[in-house]
Amino acid sequence: MQIAVIGGAECTEEVKRMAYDIGRLLAEKGHTPICGGLTGIMEAVCCGTKAAGGVAVGVLPGEKQEANRCVGISIATGMGHARNAIIVKSADVVIALPGEYGTLSEIALALKIGRKVISLRSWDVPGTIKVQTPEEAVELLG
Repeated sequence: MQIAVIGGAECTEEVKRMAYDIGRLLAEKGHTPICGGLTGIMEAVCCGTKAAGGVAVGVLPGEKQEANRCVGISIATGMGHARNAIIVKSADVVIALPGEYGTLSEIALALKIGRKVISLRSWDVPGTIKVQTPEEAVELLG
């Protein structure tokens, strides 16, 4: 499955570790993570994926050169935040970590188009499934 992992470009070390673990767990189970391809949570999930032998897709707001060091496939959109729609539309399931309004917009778009959204300490939005650990989040993928 293609799994969108969304969250902030800036985050705590604890949240980075959770994102890294999600990337690793997704790769170990044969899933392909899709994210915004930049820093923070996005970089951590890509690096966890790469460390486990997987390939993460980064849907970038601008050019390919913006991609973090662990993105496996870079998609340059030139669309800024509008790329959020591409990220969630391309995913079978969305895992949301803490983030700001960009993350909130992705959650809203995902719910609007009927995607399952698993919230790991992210926004408290009706319709999301709340979990406390990366392992719980990945277990719920089905």
